[in-house]
Amino acid sequence: MAANVNPEKCVGCEACVGACPVEAISMNDGKAQVDAGTCIDCGACVGECPSEAISL
Repeated sequence: MAANVNPEKCVGCEACVGACPVEAISMNDGKAQVDAGTCIDCGACVGECPSEAISL
């Protein structure tokens, strides 16, 4: 299981990109996208997202 991004809530601020310790998050068309194969389910991105668009 990897972090899940709700694209309707994502505002493209990239806070999660910097928070991810394994660089599993990239931006695609202005929205965060998680690479499930790289994500380690640490939750660092969840706490950083100001729009609450990411969940585990």
